[in-house]
Formats: sequence, C-alpha cells, structure tokens
Amino acid sequence: MKSLLSLYDAQHIEDLPLDFNVAENLIDHNLAAGRGSKIAVIDRSGETTYAQLSDRIDRMGGILSRLHIKREQRIILCLLDTVDFPTAFLGAIKAGVIPIPVNTLLVAEDYKWIVEDSGAVAVLVSEELLPQWSGIADDFPDVQFIISDDTSGRFGSFRDLIETTAPLSQSANTHRDDIAFWLYTSGSTGRPKAAMHTHASVQLTANLFAIGVMGYCCEDIILSVAKQFFAYGLGNSLTFPYAVGATVILNHERATAEVIIQLMRRYKVTILNGVPTFYAGWLAHDKVPSQKEIPDLRIATSAGEALPSHLGEAFADRYAVDIIDGLGSTEMLHIFLSQVPGAVRYGYTGKPVPGYELRIVDDFGQEVGPNMFGELQVKGPTAAVGYWRNRLKSIETFQGQWTRTGDKYEKTSDGWYKYGGRSDDMLKVGGIYVSPAEVEMALASHDVVLEAAVVGIPDSDNLIKPCAHIVLCAGYEPSRDLEEELKRHVKNLLSPYKYPRWIIFSESLPKTETGKIQRFRLRDVVKIKF
Repeated sequence: MKSLLSLYDAQHIEDLPLDFNVAENLIDHNLAAGRGSKIAVIDRSGETTYAQLSDRIDRMGGILSRLHIKREQRIILCLLDTVDFPTAFLGAIKAGVIPIPVNTLLVAEDYKWIVEDSGAVAVLVSEELLPQWSGIADDFPDVQFIISDDTSGRFGSFRDLIETTAPLSQSANTHRDDIAFWLYTSGSTGRPKAAMHTHASVQLTANLFAIGVMGYCCEDIILSVAKQFFAYGLGNSLTFPYAVGATVILNHERATAEVIIQLMRRYKVTILNGVPTFYAGWLAHDKVPSQKEIPDLRIATSAGEALPSHLGEAFADRYAVDIIDGLGSTEMLHIFLSQVPGAVRYGYTGKPVPGYELRIVDDFGQEVGPNMFGELQVKGPTAAVGYWRNRLKSIETFQGQWTRTGDKYEKTSDGWYKYGGRSDDMLKVGGIYVSPAEVEMALASHDVVLEAAVVGIPDSDNLIKPCAHIVLCAGYEPSRDLEEELKRHVKNLLSPYKYPRWIIFSESLPKTETGKIQRFRLRDVVKIKF
C-alpha cells in the first residue's frame, strides 16, 4: 500500500493502489499530518475540525449499516451546502454505498423521476427542501426518507441518527475502479443522465488540477459560488480543500454578490471559485469591495461558460489577482482545459491540464488544423465509466479513450484553445461558422453592456443570422441609437458578417442554476417577437 502522501503525486490511474477508498484517503491523510484540530468546514452551524468531520463521516457509515443499506446500493442526497453534505457524501463512499447528489432547485416531478431511475433505497434531504419531497415518500414505500432536522416525526432525523449511531468500524475494501458516486447532468435536452464516477477519478482531479495547476495548499480558505451537487462545486468545496488540508466556507444560501462579499470579508478567503455571470454581477455591484478590503485573496477560478476577457481584465485590475478560466464537465468530473496562474491570456480558455489530451475534430471525426473550429474531445483519467441505464448515449459520448465535450473550439498555432460555443449553438452565417461567444465578448466590451447572449434566427430568406439579447448596465435605457451603436461596435472589433442583425434589450437573461445562459429559451423569445 502506498503512503497517504505519495497518493497525491499520482498522475495516472495505475499510480494508485488497487485497493483504494477515496473517502478514507481524503480525511485520514489530514489526521496523519496532525491536522485533526484544524478547521475543515465553516457553515451556518459554526466550525467543524478535521477530527470532528472524520467522526461524522464514520457515524454516517454506521447509519447506513443501521438502516441495512448495503454496499453498492444508492442513496440520494438533496442537501444544502452545510457540513451535512460532506458527512453524508464521504460517509456513504467510505461504506461502499453510492451517493447521488442532486440539484436542490428541482421540482417534485424531477425528484420523483430520479428516484425511479436511480433505484435509490434512501433519500437524505435538508429540512428546508422538505416541501418538494413530502408528497413523494408515499409513492415509494420501500425507500427510506431522512430529513436533516425533522421535527414532524414523519421521517427519520439525520441529526438524531448522527448523535446516537456508533461509528463505522472499518472502511469498505473498495477498488480504485469501483463506482464511488453518480452525478446527474443538467438535462438541457431531455431527461438528465447519471454519470458514474470512480474512486480514482476523485483523487486524480485533486492531483492534476487543484494541486498541479492551481497550487492549493493547507493555508488556503476556500469559497465556491457553485454548490457541491455540481461537479465544479464538488471539487471546489469538497475534494480540493480536503486533499490539501485547507478550510472551506460552505454557503447554504443563494450565492448573490451581497452574500459572497460578506463571506469574503469575514473569513479572509484566499481562493474564490465563481462563474462568469457571478463575476459580472460582482463587479457591477455598488458595494463591491476594494483590494484593501479583501487583501487575502490570492487567486480566483471560473468555469461553466467562457469568461469574457473584459471581466477577467477588470477583476485583475481591481484586485491584482487573475481569474483562472477553465473548461470541465460532469462527464470528466472537473477542469481539464485551463489557464495557468502567472501565464493568463484572457479571451482564451487556456491549455490542456497536464494528464489530459485534447483534439479538435470536424463533422466527420477528422482532426482539424490550427485556427479552425471543430468539436473538442478530451482523453484523460477522470472520465466517467458511462451513463446509468443509457447505453446509446454512453456510446455516443464516450468513444474509446476519447470523450465528446459538445463544445466547439479552435486551437492557435502556439497551443492556446479558444471557445466557440456549444456545438448546437454555433452559427453558420454565409457558410462560415460564427461563434456566439465571440460576438458576446465583443458586445460585452462596450461600457453600457452588463450581459449579452447571441443566438441564431432565420432572416426573411430563411438564412441564419446573429440576434443579440442585451442587459444594460444601471443608468442606461434602450434606444434605436444605442442599438445601432452596438452594431457598429461589433463591426469595428470583428469581421463585418459577425455583427448582430437584431438586438433585443432585456432586464435579465434566462439562466440555469449554475449561471449558464439558456439560449434555447432565447430562441423561443425570438420566435414570438419576429
């Protein structure tokens, strides 16, 4: 068995021991390093040390045994970002049970479908989310429902179980290739798909990105805008902090600029993990802190959508701190294409994270040359095993060693990757691909534009042309003159054929829970207006 510390040097699956339980490793190496009394988690209930977290995780394992939940059975976690999340998530993995974190903003019908699809034998829910679940329990009499702090007596109380259950005596003897957990994709088209991830993948995301690229360390205090039920947030707030023995701030509320500003000031955060929409709102906020107010911040990350260059530059100018933009996916678990601290080129996503390989292919699967758009594919050690009960989609997405991302990219002659939008968002104008992201960045560089989203709609000849949806900064009003000014602005920055033929001013843009713009809804708006 390799030493706990040497596991953090592993770059490939074969570098890890065959017998490997990632939940055990993430916590035990901190205890072995003497960090038992160090603060691991700060949430609404207070502070939890690594020793206390370890005890809670072991008690979660004991709870599963007490409830007769067996190895490889599934449990659903619908939990807010509190210490209950890592307790339940890692406790299940340590016991060999498969946790399935789910989006806390879904509706009851979505949850019911996930229970049916997953075959879960238990559901653990934060008390605030009970209204969406209370009607579901009657439909699943064989599923055990546990509420974080239930006072009604209808369901089991997680708090009571934690306090009264003996800790797990021994970790499950899992293999590095065993399934550790599932994550359901956002399901932007059709029902969501459950990507199945291994113990090895969890460890390697920390080694390759958090430690290898970002330089996370035990002195860091980390705050993530994305919640832990997302792949991005799971790495930010769980895998990465525990991998290095850092402290993580868990925010159970909606991550508004006001909330994050307060947390940044109070806890002297050193690493901020955000998304482009958050950074836009943060920088536009009337109480945005100065560098002197948050002097401990040393780095920030962004994912979910391409970071507009003007946002990265504005953030760096204000705080002398770079936003490290990156591309990841639920299927790959975390970021595999990224900027590098100290060598940032805004307007690009970056270069492959060491340990991953990338290629760009055309519609026929052939690799394209430099400065040509195509579909980005990735090869690396953290790819999901496949989708649960969805063989056709698994074959379509996981093609041998390569995983299709569904993103359009181009690669410069010196190796930098530039985002061109989702495969189904790319526009072909006059027979030439136009990247919505490129037009959006050009629009967003204008002083009056807070947010921009571009979709393609047919003109009078049924030919696709760009249409821009614009949210203006405070103090500006829509006008025909402003519309023409924005069109000229894009023409001055990009090739003339890329400018938006129509501009629609809106108070806000439709977004997913992760802050991604829902362009399909914008296309529906256009159908109504034109």
